[in-house]
Amino acid sequence: MTDNPFDVQLLRDHVSKVTLGTKLDNSNAPSMLKLITEAQAQGIQFIIIDCQHIELMSSAGVGSILGSVEGLRQVNGDIILCNLSAQAHRVLQVLDLLDYLTVTPSQEEAEALCG
Repeated sequence: MTDNPFDVQLLRDHVSKVTLGTKLDNSNAPSMLKLITEAQAQGIQFIIIDCQHIELMSSAGVGSILGSVEGLRQVNGDIILCNLSAQAHRVLQVLDLLDYLTVTPSQEEAEALCG
């Protein structure tokens, strides 16, 4: 997996999965926000974000996710992070976001939350 691209898959008509590359930072956070916004516009309620390859996650990267969580929760959806790398876990822990965000250890558990 390369640094920036996102691999996007439609899992069900209301569930999309985004697999991140090795970083989510200033260079690609706007693309992530655009991807999430477009998915919402297409009726996606749940976005599963696979973080297993993340080596660098900046505040801009986290912000691209945080900015969309409430909008999805208002339509009974959510952003679910799964397969957190140690680096991604540390960043979310330092920012005290592990209790706010929905985090699962695996994609299967994330999918189970999508109704």
